[in-house]
Amino acid sequence: MLHTLDAPAVRSWCQLALRALGQAREEIDALNVFPVPDGDTGTNLYLTVESAAAEVESRFADPGPGPAPGLGETARAMARGALVGARGNSGVILAQWLRGAAEKLAEGGGADQLRAALQRAADAAYQAVAEPVEGTLLTVARIAAREAGRAGDGLGQVAEAAYRAARDALRHTPEQLAVLAENGVVDAGGRGLVAVLGALADAVAGHQPMGPVALRDFEPEGAPAPRATSDKRRRSAGGRSAGTGPERPEPNDEDAVEPAGNCAAHVRPPGPGHPAFEVIYLLDAPDEALPALRTRLGALGDSLVVGGGDGLWNVHVHVDDAGAAVEAGVEAGRPHQIRITHFAEAAARSGAAAADRGEPERPVRAVLSVVSGEGLAELCEQAGAVVLHAEPGRPPASAELTAAVRRAAAREVVLLLNDPELRAAAGAAADQLREEGVRIAVLPTRSPVQGLAALAVHEAGRRFDEDVVAMTSAAGATRYAELAVAEGESWTMAGVCQAGDVLGLIDGDVAVIGAGLAEVGESVLDRMLGGGGELVTLILGEGAPEGLAEGLVAHARHSRPEVDAVVFHGGQESAPLLIGVE
Repeated sequence: MLHTLDAPAVRSWCQLALRALGQAREEIDALNVFPVPDGDTGTNLYLTVESAAAEVESRFADPGPGPAPGLGETARAMARGALVGARGNSGVILAQWLRGAAEKLAEGGGADQLRAALQRAADAAYQAVAEPVEGTLLTVARIAAREAGRAGDGLGQVAEAAYRAARDALRHTPEQLAVLAENGVVDAGGRGLVAVLGALADAVAGHQPMGPVALRDFEPEGAPAPRATSDKRRRSAGGRSAGTGPERPEPNDEDAVEPAGNCAAHVRPPGPGHPAFEVIYLLDAPDEALPALRTRLGALGDSLVVGGGDGLWNVHVHVDDAGAAVEAGVEAGRPHQIRITHFAEAAARSGAAAADRGEPERPVRAVLSVVSGEGLAELCEQAGAVVLHAEPGRPPASAELTAAVRRAAAREVVLLLNDPELRAAAGAAADQLREEGVRIAVLPTRSPVQGLAALAVHEAGRRFDEDVVAMTSAAGATRYAELAVAEGESWTMAGVCQAGDVLGLIDGDVAVIGAGLAEVGESVLDRMLGGGGELVTLILGEGAPEGLAEGLVAHARHSRPEVDAVVFHGGQESAPLLIGVE
């Protein structure tokens, strides 16, 4: 348990928040009914935090000759990354919430500073919204800050109190906002903030990766369960069983909520009466230009959120006249990274625009494979895939995946992840690409050996669905394993390991602990082949000792003469040996 929030803890907070939002992304998207039911709040929050985490990582990846990043610098990097990468209404509000928190965290990381940071964060979020609406992320932030201010003296107590209060406030959002009650859901943006605050509590508690706070069920005892319209929404609205998380804080007069009718007037239902476009852009402008900008944009539409400071702003608004919204930015300063989305016709417009431009015919289908190691990349290219090189220890972000698919310039894309950590980023990228008219299937291959198995049965001439089914079946029929070297003492499924021990992981879990690569490799092969198998694939990593593969092939054929084996030099740094059994 940390007693003071420091730079590594903020870094951990970003990573845990990104993972929590990645796991909850689709559930949050399903909750999205306000202000526009466009089903993208979870994706927007994920992309916003992804940008924040990337900015923080850049500080640690190349700190320069000076000292390591401090708390203030790291918190400011988190806020700036979120501001620059903010997507959608909730993303801009969350970015401003993070900016407010960063302003106070720059003064210190003790319990009192965290209380002040959460209060400043809530205030900043409210100030960013032209017409604040209760029953949203704003309410959740306000109540979390209030209860954090009443918490005990410890840093962990403050973080846990904020999370508990946010979780409870979320459960009451349908009582404050009529459209939520009508659809039987809680607020999507508020659900995202609960995940972010849970990740903060986990980071303070030292849970790695993802402890019991951010991912545990958060339905408080006695809270009324809103009417759910689907199983996915029911899970998002409160969890499966009461009492699995912390107890609900005692209610008091300050917890009284406004009747839904008081907020209903702020809600403009989708349809002919709702603005047609979402406009969002970064703006370089002096502070004194903002009041006039807010007035101009407020007259043009609704859902106006302006976040930022120190000359850089993120502007979000829903309007019918997108050009006028951009012109307002030009009058205030220099708008850039302008994104205009038509709520109802984005995909259709994309296809029509391509036809109108007379673009050359794109390839029908491409397979994009994410791999690390020159040898693996060459294998995938020989099998007909487009390769995205992943740097060791830094899986590609959703923006990199999106850019790689665009470079492939195909109408249909099969994406081979080859890493379970990429599922959330790939899901966010796929959603964006589908809006552009790309037909994309994400195959959640967990290892390069599964990706190679899928590539082996790929046939571009088949119908897309049939090709995806065949590739998925081949990947699923391939068990995977890898050998790794322990970096320190740790508890595993196979017992306690020490630094320097060789670990044999089968299907992602540690199954064997030993002293040498050959010894552990033989044990892993025996276990895998004990369940059957006809083909063994061995992919040697960078630095694998000479003779390792030959010895393992001889061992496999001695015990199972009918088994075929192939050996490749992958060159990956992540593991000295990857094993596949089909």
